[in-house]
Amino acid sequence: MRSIEAQLLHRPPDLTAGEIVRRLGAMQAQDVPAALLAFRARSATLTPGDVDAACNAREVVRTWGPRGTLHFVHVDDLPWIHALTRRDTNTLRRLAEEGVTGEDLLSLIAGALEGQGPLTKADLEDRLAGRARRQGVVHLVALAAYHGLAVLGPLRAGKPTYVHAADWLGAPIVPEPDRERALKELALRYRRAHQPAEPEDLAAWSGLPLGKARVAWGLSGDEAPPARVGPVLRLLPAFDEYMMGWRSRDPILAAEHAKQVFPGGGVLRPVVLVDGAIRGVWGRKGAQVSVRPFEKLPEDLLDDEIADVGRFLRGRS
Repeated sequence: MRSIEAQLLHRPPDLTAGEIVRRLGAMQAQDVPAALLAFRARSATLTPGDVDAACNAREVVRTWGPRGTLHFVHVDDLPWIHALTRRDTNTLRRLAEEGVTGEDLLSLIAGALEGQGPLTKADLEDRLAGRARRQGVVHLVALAAYHGLAVLGPLRAGKPTYVHAADWLGAPIVPEPDRERALKELALRYRRAHQPAEPEDLAAWSGLPLGKARVAWGLSGDEAPPARVGPVLRLLPAFDEYMMGWRSRDPILAAEHAKQVFPGGGVLRPVVLVDGAIRGVWGRKGAQVSVRPFEKLPEDLLDDEIADVGRFLRGRS
């Protein structure tokens, strides 16, 4: 069984939002409301405002990270993560599909962002004067991000914003020049937060080729398992790191329930985790939580968890 302790799902006391991100290496964050609930699952005291404050203080940064997916990353970890994820081949292909071409694309988006503060996609469309629209704008920002020139800013009316890295962080993101050091740090962080795991899991999580993942694994040494606690019941959001951090979900999800968690169309439902295994799915309407269990659940733990999610969600309003 996977370690809920390594994933901080036993909610150790006094961890800040920045410390949680550092302990996990990176936290998937293409869906910000879901990512906020991932912090809640790992802390009994953090509020949505605490996470917002860490982002506004530039301690936690939202950017393209492992697998080319948006993640929360600690600012101190940006150099080594950037060194291992700065590949723009797929982004250039997507830009071409959107009809965004030219030899000046990097300078175009950097110039549109520089000195402007956080801008929405609509703001950038206006500044780009017809050179890119809709998803083409997002892919242009991703291109800048892969060159250390852009990150995401705070949400504005629920919509993402984009900002020049030098404006937001004080300087462009410079990749760690020692690739071996970056690989070692990647594997150390991954193995600390994902137990048990193998190089194939690291490759799946990071997006690195398996050969590179094996090199990183060999550089990192062994990681002592954390002490076991229990019992633990958590309502995990969609795209939680516990769901996304390994090559296979078979050890934690029975095959007969897989369709209820992954109904198709890229949908991943929030899940009920009991002592490391998925025992149901859940949803919410506002701060009201509803649970659909696959089997009988421990009622006292479930009631406490539902109440805690409700409190957290009301703190967001």
